[in-house]
Amino acid sequence: MNNNKSYLIIILSILSAIAPISIATYLPSMPIMAEHYKVNISDIELSLSIFMFGFSLGQIFGGPFSDAKGRKLSSLVGLLGYSIFSFLITSSTSVYELWIYRFFEAFFGGLIIVNAAAIIRDLYKGKEAAKYFSILGSLRTIAPMLAPALGAFILFFFSWEKIFVFLGLYSAFVAFLIFKDFKETYTYSKKNIIQSYLIVLSNKKAMTMMFVLALGFSSMFSIVTKSSFIYIEYLGLSVNQFAFFQGLNFVFFMLIAALNVKFLNYFKAKKILQFAVLSQIILAFLFLILNDYIGFILVIFFIVSYISMNGLIYGNATALIMENFPHNAGVASALIGVLQYGTASIISSIIVSFHSNSLISVAFGMLIISSVAFLVLKKY
Repeated sequence: MNNNKSYLIIILSILSAIAPISIATYLPSMPIMAEHYKVNISDIELSLSIFMFGFSLGQIFGGPFSDAKGRKLSSLVGLLGYSIFSFLITSSTSVYELWIYRFFEAFFGGLIIVNAAAIIRDLYKGKEAAKYFSILGSLRTIAPMLAPALGAFILFFFSWEKIFVFLGLYSAFVAFLIFKDFKETYTYSKKNIIQSYLIVLSNKKAMTMMFVLALGFSSMFSIVTKSSFIYIEYLGLSVNQFAFFQGLNFVFFMLIAALNVKFLNYFKAKKILQFAVLSQIILAFLFLILNDYIGFILVIFFIVSYISMNGLIYGNATALIMENFPHNAGVASALIGVLQYGTASIISSIIVSFHSNSLISVAFGMLIISSVAFLVLKKY
């Protein structure tokens, strides 16, 4: 790959944006898709949980595949498979077909996502790695920030199926960039896959931090899963207004992630993490107890503030994990993803099952997730 660091980060951001784009682009279309398939909106929301499960499973295979065959081949196989199943979704005739195609689309997405973190670990370590993970995290949020607006734009002119046509074309374009510009960063060595996983799983400190990261991601994803209901049905916003306020979450996430790069010059990563999780607990608690008394502005404030704290969690937690695995970065990245997306899939499914006409289940879920994350972090 081009040795320019800025170009490297841009390419890695585009590569790793597959997941947030897959999630956020079709959020505005959920009510329309529910009408198309003649199902409840919760059945369409469930496709997000199914996506997360497939994404987790893909990473279980993707990590060892990346370490054995290299970052480039792993990325290309994942991107092309993802593209094929994105196109197949457009021909689905029932919500069950949608679920199946989303699962396989996500599986190939899992092969993709492990490579960005592994490449950074191949090239950097310590505080430098933490800074690059933070930059990657902030740039990667541009995708979910723009994706709902893009989804709304597509819906304005076309049908919801064209959203998945876009996803297929996006993946094919990224595959072209990787094929053309990427130079392998991984140094090949003969590995036993089971032994590689055991090495990572036996590192208690790293596994503890993986759970903190997974819970932080789950807290954000639980809100994203319900965002169509929160903004369009509960707050009564239009699809275009939904895109704006959904994007607002990620603007502040990006701002906080960018500030984290500066904070690392003065504070240790663990201290920043503790502050972020504690802030989430306070915000979630206030959101829960004031749920019946707050209006539009405060709902937006609590959601935006809560999500933005993940900008302090992603880069620091990822760096603290990855610094332990100079020779098993692919497997470590895979396990991070498996725990993130697997945990998010389970938690979001639970929250969806408690669907009601209020935001109490969302606020309660936020509080429980962040409280557990804080207790786990104390053990690190």
